[in-house]
Amino acid sequence: MVPSVAVFTTCPPSRGASPAAYGASVRDVGRWSERAGCVGTLVYADNGLVDPWLVAQLLMTVTERLIPLIAVQPVYMHPYAVAKLVASLALLHGRRVDLNMVAGGFRNDLEALADSTPHDRRYDRLREYTAIIAGLLRGGPPVTLAGEFYRVTRLSLIPELPAALFPTLFVSGSSEAGRAAARLLGATSVEYPAPAAAYEPAVASPEARGIRVGIIARDDEETAWQVARARFPEDRRGRIAHTLAMKVSDSNWHRRLSDPASPPPRPYWMEPFLNYQTFCPYLVGSYASVGDELRRYVEAGVQSFIVDVPREEDDLGHTAQAFEHAVAVVPW
Repeated sequence: MVPSVAVFTTCPPSRGASPAAYGASVRDVGRWSERAGCVGTLVYADNGLVDPWLVAQLLMTVTERLIPLIAVQPVYMHPYAVAKLVASLALLHGRRVDLNMVAGGFRNDLEALADSTPHDRRYDRLREYTAIIAGLLRGGPPVTLAGEFYRVTRLSLIPELPAALFPTLFVSGSSEAGRAAARLLGATSVEYPAPAAAYEPAVASPEARGIRVGIIARDDEETAWQVARARFPEDRRGRIAHTLAMKVSDSNWHRRLSDPASPPPRPYWMEPFLNYQTFCPYLVGSYASVGDELRRYVEAGVQSFIVDVPREEDDLGHTAQAFEHAVAVVPW
């Protein structure tokens, strides 16, 4: 894409797809993303999706450089198992995977797994969990931790991970608890953004920031909005599903995005999220208008962008043009 920011795509979700069609979609998105010059591809995890580690393995078999950004939730596996998988994929493929550390999820999913940990306490747990994973992957002395949530004693990892393949760590969370966890772990904090006008230009800071956002950009505004409305039509059933989902969510970003004080200004667009068609806001418009919005995010300190699932390869070409406009006018 462009050298000044890291752009990730998002892998298509498996929910509702046939096995053959889903595998083909994963392969397509992986190949498109690599050809477009993206750093990697986010792979979701929740109770209704296929295992993200197997999807990551599939991505690695059809690409040469693309980095799977794998969602990791503590309730699904022990931190030792995560470290073992990272090291095993490195041994088999000679490549890095990145980790998107997720503290929560849909409330019904967590309750089905008997996890009643309060919202902010889940980030306390995530810090311990991630510290064990990072300690094992860095090698050196065996890891001992007597924490509140996890205990390990002189734990070592075999195979060892080459230092060059140590994963970049991301922490999903728009709340202060999520951002604090990212700071303590030295991770990139990822949020679902408000319109760029809500952000102040960043002062020098060691903190790494990322956002998840969809992008539909074309040569002119009218064409972009025609594509957007055809792709995400108004959906009454989706609105109802979104309302029901919000009632069982304790997510900070879900509540914030679901109840805007007033319709946000273009190119920021909330309808796909409010119609339960995707889980992030969109930027829609010309390369110049979308690029200007992206520029404001970059000026606010955003270094990593995770863009929504591409429907076709041309989507990434259009996205690249918006980013090129954004970075070309940032006063570095």
